[in-house]
Amino acid sequence: MKILRQMIKLKNDNLYYFLIVLVALLPVMIFRDFTPSNELRYLSIADEAIRNNTFFTFYNHGLAYADKPPLYIWVVMLGKWLFGTHHMWFLSLFSLIPAFVIIKVMDSWVAGEMSAELRNASRWMMITCGLFLGLAITLRMDMLMCMFIVLALRVFYRMKENQGNARTNAILFPVYVFLALFSKGPIGILVPLLSITVYLFAVGRIKEFGRYWGWTTWGILLVCCAVWFGAVYAEGGEAYLNNLLFHQTIDRAVDAFHHKAPFYYYLVSVWYSIAPWSLFAISVIILALVRKKGISDLQKLFLSVIVTTFVMLSCISSKLQVYLLPAFPFIVYCAALYIPKLQVNAWLKAMIAVPSAIFILVLPLMVAATVFSEELSQYGEPLFYVAAAVLTISGIVTVYFLYKSENGVLKAVRSLSVGLLLAVFAGGMALPSINHELGYGELCKKAKSVAQEHNVKTISTWGVSRAENIDVYLGQQVNVIDKSDDPSKHVSEGDLLLIRNRDIDKFGNKESWTVGKYAIVLL
Repeated sequence: MKILRQMIKLKNDNLYYFLIVLVALLPVMIFRDFTPSNELRYLSIADEAIRNNTFFTFYNHGLAYADKPPLYIWVVMLGKWLFGTHHMWFLSLFSLIPAFVIIKVMDSWVAGEMSAELRNASRWMMITCGLFLGLAITLRMDMLMCMFIVLALRVFYRMKENQGNARTNAILFPVYVFLALFSKGPIGILVPLLSITVYLFAVGRIKEFGRYWGWTTWGILLVCCAVWFGAVYAEGGEAYLNNLLFHQTIDRAVDAFHHKAPFYYYLVSVWYSIAPWSLFAISVIILALVRKKGISDLQKLFLSVIVTTFVMLSCISSKLQVYLLPAFPFIVYCAALYIPKLQVNAWLKAMIAVPSAIFILVLPLMVAATVFSEELSQYGEPLFYVAAAVLTISGIVTVYFLYKSENGVLKAVRSLSVGLLLAVFAGGMALPSINHELGYGELCKKAKSVAQEHNVKTISTWGVSRAENIDVYLGQQVNVIDKSDDPSKHVSEGDLLLIRNRDIDKFGNKESWTVGKYAIVLL
């Protein structure tokens, strides 16, 4: 009965945890506007695919977009088909649910080697890693790929431990690997392939490689890829297939045409990517390795994933912080597995105290910024002050738990994490007041209203960044004028021109409307 009660309590703890996180993130999922850089582009690509009736080849205003596999674009297309328009809350679910699955899988994976209290703290630490939390509500395919990578590695470990049905595991493993590939691209297969290889070599079982990467695995992968590439060839022809297989993979890996960065890029970015836990988690791992604390088979696998992912991504020419996402769950849970083996000393406490001190400073710094900076005064919305106050209070409470409470580290982790989520909730409620700074929704809403009122047929933009995809809002193509061009050569009387506020003086006494940092000019 005691074991049953513990199982029920653990199940309820998981339920409460996921409900708290969901509620904390709901305002951001509901009120946030789409960002112009990537999110709006995915929506525009999906709209174009629906118009063209294509499902494996995608175009952005007529130009081939072979950067990403189809899975995530299908999600966006599904949302448009279901609701007739794009909804942030719906699309955010396809980042948040994978994040929840990752945490649930990692939590169950370490159940036999970690106390319930430590697992609870690890869940809070995982969801509040800065970039992990951000990607849990950002419209990108990275979290989807990360979920399938974690699932594939979990099945691999079950196969190694002879757990579950052997035939089912043998099929699930390549299916998850393919879905990771089908979500984002080659990283989806390279992370599990290289990590497992390194791990098997490290534990002296490299001869078992064929057991996991044998005929069944490669056969399923080849069949799935053949169907995919065949559909791409049928829809887009040889040129599109070549773009997908070579230009967007080999060319980006060897000499990137986007996001090129030096080899050491991730050695720098990891510190702010998993903040506020980077100092603590990485210090725990390094300290445990230096002191030669015992390493279980599970920790060896986690370390293999971390090191392999770091080295592999560092060797690839194209680099972004988000590419390192597959390593984040293993960094957090590897550190958590080491905590019971270490004496939590003053140094490790300081690694939590430092971000806590930064949290404490948030409210006074925000007050100073909004009072003395005219540019930042718009963030003086009361709810932003509430969010800042919550961070400051949680920082104070965390420091108290850290130095004054028994088992203070785990309590400190929970208090800082909950404080961060409460701040996200409060700040999310205030997002409508600054959406005009985040995206083009309000600008386009006003532009459509003006266009209808004045019977305008042509809408142009000049100096507005990444404006080509605002057709998602306007329901029509826009004429994007390069900033270096003279806009008068590309517009006619009676057109609407969307510009930045600072350029409005260039258009004399033309009738205009202001929306945030942008303006609408009736020519």
